[in-house]
Amino acid sequence: MDTPLDFLEHAQAELAAMDYDEASAGLPRREFMFRSLVAAAASTFGVRSLGAQSPRAYFDATASVWSTMQPPAQQPAVALGNGEAPALQFMPYPEGTGALMEKMVAKYGVNAFKRSTFTVEPWVGAAPTSAADLAFLPAHRIAALIKARKITSRQITDIYLERMERLNPTLNCVVTLMKESARAEADAMDKELAAGKYRGPLHGVPYGIKDLFATKNAPTTWGSPDFKDQSFDYDAEIVVRLRAAGAVLLAKLATGLYAQNDWWFGGRTNNPWNTNIGSSGSSTGPGSATAGGLVAFSIGTETQGSIVSPSIRNGISALRPTYGRVSRHGGMVLSWSQDRVGPMCRTAEDCAMVFNVLHGVDPKDASTVTTPFTFDRNLKLASLRIGVDPNAPKELVDKLTALGMVPKTIGARPTVAGMGGGGLNAEYAAAFDSFVQKKAKEFNLDLNALPERPATGPGANGPFGNTPPARPKGVNEGDPNPMAAADWNPRFVGGRNTKAFDFINNQRRRLMLVQKWGEFMKDLDGFIGNPNADVGPNAQTGHPCAVLPYKFDVPNFGGGGPRAAESTPAPTYKAQPICGVITGNLYNDDIILSVAHQFQKATDFHARRPALG
Repeated sequence: MDTPLDFLEHAQAELAAMDYDEASAGLPRREFMFRSLVAAAASTFGVRSLGAQSPRAYFDATASVWSTMQPPAQQPAVALGNGEAPALQFMPYPEGTGALMEKMVAKYGVNAFKRSTFTVEPWVGAAPTSAADLAFLPAHRIAALIKARKITSRQITDIYLERMERLNPTLNCVVTLMKESARAEADAMDKELAAGKYRGPLHGVPYGIKDLFATKNAPTTWGSPDFKDQSFDYDAEIVVRLRAAGAVLLAKLATGLYAQNDWWFGGRTNNPWNTNIGSSGSSTGPGSATAGGLVAFSIGTETQGSIVSPSIRNGISALRPTYGRVSRHGGMVLSWSQDRVGPMCRTAEDCAMVFNVLHGVDPKDASTVTTPFTFDRNLKLASLRIGVDPNAPKELVDKLTALGMVPKTIGARPTVAGMGGGGLNAEYAAAFDSFVQKKAKEFNLDLNALPERPATGPGANGPFGNTPPARPKGVNEGDPNPMAAADWNPRFVGGRNTKAFDFINNQRRRLMLVQKWGEFMKDLDGFIGNPNADVGPNAQTGHPCAVLPYKFDVPNFGGGGPRAAESTPAPTYKAQPICGVITGNLYNDDIILSVAHQFQKATDFHARRPALG
């Protein structure tokens, strides 16, 4: 007995042998070919043979079958929020993550995937008695005092909580103060230590976190009035890891509106050294709070400058890690291919202590990898290959050279023409599509007919390469926040019309850039560029960088901020720590922090503190 497949094969053979006659068929060739294929498939449902029928007679005979072959009604697309990741994942290693893993295993064996032990050097002598002296200690020294039981976690927690309440009206860096839960966590850490349980270097050390990470016991506002009451029933992965390590969460710290600059729904966050200007962003609260002695350390995020810029502005130390080394689960998404999480601290050693807890694979973030991280307090600078740009900060280069570094002059860093923002606008738009559509309905806007972006004036130069259209009339008018006035909420509309074709080609050029940087860095462990050098390209390639103060001087920050009117006179600045940037090869986060530590062992710029009281 013939099977349906036999019938299909027989029909296909008859169709292949049949001469096409448009007059006989009465059908254009293209329709004939398409319907012939459908009719052939329909033979499995009972049309056994064409026989001597003409094509037209055959199509008439199979019309009822044809009607049953129409595609089903389209179902509504699955709703997407801010966090769902795309199937495509960015890999910063030029040859791919698989090649990286093989290299790591060949070099380190199973130790490639084991976390190294970070040991806090013991405290020697009496503990400081002044609350301010304790507050401005590096986090690793607070850790040593707690371990030696010279202070309690509750004592240092109360010091920081008092400073937050007293100084926040000036700095405006705290969104949610978590007094009750912080004291409960500190008391629990003290009880554990008294019982002989020590969790490690972060045991009992208080910290603050940028307010775009989910926490169960406090709102997560993203810096926006639209989300000021937003809450989650889970904790972000980094919150989980820090709690497990014994760290005490004091507060959710300000993030610029949707991770943009230093303005949020509560106003501008200020630089503790020069309170007449903002603290830059978007990790504005972490930068201000750390520099102002309101936390022992803080956690920031960066897509394209948001750790580096506020760290430079506030004169602190920080690590913008290699892409993929820290989980972003539970954090607000701007860009799946660029977002990174890192420590913002008073010293490079603090950054290493915190990063040692944060880094490593998280199944909830498919971008994450585990690679070795070993901080070396006694690193020999002469053993490294450090490039130096001709315009690198002289004071930083001269001191490191005196400490043993052998500088290697480098030229311009690689670029790839035509790459633009690498698709960043499209990622912005996709991440916030649900919110954009909600706001469009609220303002009765047609997202397919938005006003053009102005050539000059407010909104002409969006941050980080974002190019939103002009703010429609009536939207956010009267909002005192200049970011809302310049880039109307929502800001994520510039990439909605990006063609898939252009996005894919941008990613192809981005891989070319990654490969060029791989070639440029192959003989370097790291390099020192201009203070703000390479932040944009490194955001695309995934390279790490360490920020550190290298002198104390009156800064040159220009005018009053990116949204200041041209007629606004530049502020007068007081002296503060001036920072440089050390960029590392991929996964050399430990090396660049160890280099920064050698500098800080020989200098005291990181130990200066603003006159806040």
